[in-house]
Amino acid sequence: MDIEQQVRAAVAALGIEHEFLDCDPELADTAAFCAHYGYELDESANTIVVASKRPPGQYAACLVLANTRLDVNKRVRGLMEVKKLSFAAADVTAEVTGMIMGGVTVFGLPPDLPLYIDSRIMDKEWVIVGGGSRSLKIKVRPAALTAAGGIPVEGLANPIPTDPLQA
Repeated sequence: MDIEQQVRAAVAALGIEHEFLDCDPELADTAAFCAHYGYELDESANTIVVASKRPPGQYAACLVLANTRLDVNKRVRGLMEVKKLSFAAADVTAEVTGMIMGGVTVFGLPPDLPLYIDSRIMDKEWVIVGGGSRSLKIKVRPAALTAAGGIPVEGLANPIPTDPLQA
């Protein structure tokens, strides 16, 4: 079974309200997807895998709105109780999740992989997340994310400054 089929099966098993959205794989990166298909960045969320460096070998998935930046060095590092943490490389993300960057989703993640969700997402009516591959997205209500095992976390991400002097 390919990854899209696994993700579709995971979504079906949860019995959640959802809409599958096909997309051009060249437009899978969130900013390009939103611009082309007419969605706002605060309606889309990215699943980001992080990897511990000290001690090595610990991983987590984090879901944040596309107009925010994951607080890796403070908030996530504290949640994971590790000394050093970074974004997982593309090959590590693929190894840990079975999915490639631009398609990583909260649905169908390994059950032992912690999933943290920025609490801002829980206030949305719906959000678009990856679909397991670069050619599929999924529109869901936030309750679907906790049904998938996600843990809402206050302050998991910070707004991206729009003023270049604040960046």
